[in-house]
Amino acid sequence: MTGHHVRTMTRPVARDESRPTAPAASGPVRQARPRRTSAFDAARGYLSDQDWRRPSVSVTVKTLHVILLALLVIVGVGPMLLLAKYAITPTQDIIRTPLAVFPHGVRWENLVEAWNDVEISKYFLNTIWLAAGSWFVQLLVATTGGYVLSVLRPRWGKVVHALVITTLFVPSVVLLVPLYLTILNPPLLGTSLINNFFAVWLPSGASAFNVVLMKRFFDNLPREVFEAAQIDGAGPFRLFWSIVLPMSKPIIGVVSVFASIASWKDFLWPMLVLKNPSGQPLSVRLPAIQAQTDLGVFLASLAISTLIPVVFFLIFQRLFLSGPGLGGAVKG
Repeated sequence: MTGHHVRTMTRPVARDESRPTAPAASGPVRQARPRRTSAFDAARGYLSDQDWRRPSVSVTVKTLHVILLALLVIVGVGPMLLLAKYAITPTQDIIRTPLAVFPHGVRWENLVEAWNDVEISKYFLNTIWLAAGSWFVQLLVATTGGYVLSVLRPRWGKVVHALVITTLFVPSVVLLVPLYLTILNPPLLGTSLINNFFAVWLPSGASAFNVVLMKRFFDNLPREVFEAAQIDGAGPFRLFWSIVLPMSKPIIGVVSVFASIASWKDFLWPMLVLKNPSGQPLSVRLPAIQAQTDLGVFLASLAISTLIPVVFFLIFQRLFLSGPGLGGAVKG
């Protein structure tokens, strides 16, 4: 075999299609397609997708959810529904069979007597005026204070912020005596504010919690919008009114609910400064008239006093879940 080349014949090896092959070094690397995630994987909780497919686990967990929801409804809504039932129930039925469903009919006269004879309408109006004034003063102080500390940021802003936070550690009971003496003889006015609605409105504005809450919200707003407005010539007041406030609707709704409900249920301070019964709110007058009022009529008065906080919360509840909208800050 001299002069001849011997060619070695090799048998080709069959490719295993099941085994992945490495991509060629010279070609582009193909991206693997992402695995689809199910709804359970996207919002996975204490149970996995495989656990939910087991009938015993699924039925047990869903049953516990229904029981928990029923308990929450009973605890949260039950007392209000029971009070609404007592408001139109005769007094004898409330005493003898409190849980029976109108054994001797409905007595709508309870509401009429509570509104007219007990003069709940007058105390109801007083409460609305007190809540509206307190809401305005608290919102004014909270928005302007948070705006100065968060957006304008003066040199002394950190010191003021620290002092505002320090007041949160002072119990409100400790401030009753000096605050009452101030209302009794306010500086610069020369006349007492006792039996005046301003005695309730003005102290309510000193809410450090609302100022801190508003400042924390303003800190998260985009400062690029503020800088653009200042470049366009907007001053501090225009920036506050046209840019900051329209972007702050969620936090304004939260502070409004807190301020209104706190004023509506406040008892001690209005009792101290509003000594005239004709100017007292429901929170002060209802305990005073309980002894000489029929039980059914008194419970009807309590039911009427709960209407405004419930309605007010239902109106503003969506603002608790909404984010800082930028709709009012877009330049047209």
